[in-house]
Amino acid sequence: MAAFKDHFSSRSAGYAAFRPHYPEALFQLLAEACPGRGLAWDCATGNGQAARGLAGYFRRVVASDASAAQIAAAPPHAGVEFRVAPAEASGLPDASADLVTVAQAAHWFDLPAFFAEARRVLRPGGLLAIWCYERLSIEPALDRIVEDFYQGLLGPYWPPERRHVEAGYRDLPFPFAELPPPRVAMGAVWTLDQLLGYFSTWSALKAYQKDTGTDPLPDLAERLAGAWISLDQGKTIKWPLSVRLGRA
Repeated sequence: MAAFKDHFSSRSAGYAAFRPHYPEALFQLLAEACPGRGLAWDCATGNGQAARGLAGYFRRVVASDASAAQIAAAPPHAGVEFRVAPAEASGLPDASADLVTVAQAAHWFDLPAFFAEARRVLRPGGLLAIWCYERLSIEPALDRIVEDFYQGLLGPYWPPERRHVEAGYRDLPFPFAELPPPRVAMGAVWTLDQLLGYFSTWSALKAYQKDTGTDPLPDLAERLAGAWISLDQGKTIKWPLSVRLGRA
């Protein structure tokens, strides 16, 4: 079993507060494609962003993460059972889940071990869905500043696994009977402070701060503020959402 690559435990509170929400349409489409609505397992749940969305469609949702800090920061939800467990050992019974999901985390996994666990846990005809969201876009003037920050300043600090997100997970092995992915849009209306909070959760930013002993966010905030025009107004943020869907 590969060692757990923990890039986020130290920022669990920020991750819970500032990461974007997944579209409701995604959860509805996944539920409609499942053989039943009994159990969904959300693997590497983080603070439970996807698990809470699934809870509206499944009688039981188990949300697991290898990071105890992430689970501790998850807001309680009556329809979600949170547990600390690695991706390769959920603790769920054989053939028990209608759906297994992994949101923005599959690129960290020992994939052969996880796929074996997903096959064991899924009931016949059950679904596996993995997805990621790529670089955001706002409007051209702001996008240029964000791109310079993302690629120019932080480029050397991104973990190598980030390339899989940039590829929309299309380069990952996927040994399931693959289905056409659901087409859904992902977006939010955020203020500049919310956007900066999101940037503060980036693993590359954490690595940059540790390496240089400096925080680049104040300078970024000043540059963005100059192009934001009206700071009391939110702007529409969009993320490309890439989904891979397969049937057991």
